[in-house]
Amino acid sequence: MTSNRPAYRHVADLLRTAITDGTFAPGASLPGDATLATRYETNRGTVGQAVRLLLAEGYLIKKGRNYAVSPLLNKIRRDANVRYTKSFRESAADGAPSRGAFASEVKALGMRAVSEVSIDRVAPPARVAELLEVSPDEVSTLSRSRRMLADETPVQLATSYVPGDIGFGSALEDIDTGAGGMISRLAEMGQAQSDITEEINVRPPSQAEVESLELAEDARVYELLHIARTAEGRVVEVTVHIMPTHQWTLRYGWSIDADGSEGAGI
Repeated sequence: MTSNRPAYRHVADLLRTAITDGTFAPGASLPGDATLATRYETNRGTVGQAVRLLLAEGYLIKKGRNYAVSPLLNKIRRDANVRYTKSFRESAADGAPSRGAFASEVKALGMRAVSEVSIDRVAPPARVAELLEVSPDEVSTLSRSRRMLADETPVQLATSYVPGDIGFGSALEDIDTGAGGMISRLAEMGQAQSDITEEINVRPPSQAEVESLELAEDARVYELLHIARTAEGRVVEVTVHIMPTHQWTLRYGWSIDADGSEGAGI
């Protein structure tokens, strides 16, 4: 430990190593501050600071009044190059039916995808209304809000908006939209998506997001705005995704022409 390195960061390094090498297994309760202070020859205050850092990094989770090693130590990989393809959305890597891209992504980690779904007919936020070309002052969109978990660990909040003339009275109002999820149902309704734009920002979570995603106060989240258009150019889905940065890897790719100019994004 160098003289200019804070002691709590040194303890955090030791704890992080103990987690990654399996000394403290995923899901296992963490020893108390006093025990860890003795183990690492420091004081409980320093241990507390180290624990808060590892909470923010996602290595630890709260478990009642104590702490445990996160069951989700490997990040979920959200690969935009494949996640919107029909085959990925409708079947997982093992060939079993899938209820959408999120389910396939979580299953790749050997975990079970769970979605707590709330459906409503709403007046959308102004930006969403602008993109969907509907009124922000009237009940003009169908919303599907999900709190999404990998096993018992919350990993994402997502709210999708679809124009009411498409969504109202359709299969999109069912809790379970079936194999391939809402994208497959839209395709069956003649609203197949052919072009996708995503805008990503990183920010601190709101208090409601801290509580719903069980985050440390100083965690960070991706706010991802997903915009899907048909071949005719109509926006048929806008989704706002909130994802803790320590739980997700986002992957994108695009082609480049031989002369060095950029081709179409993927």
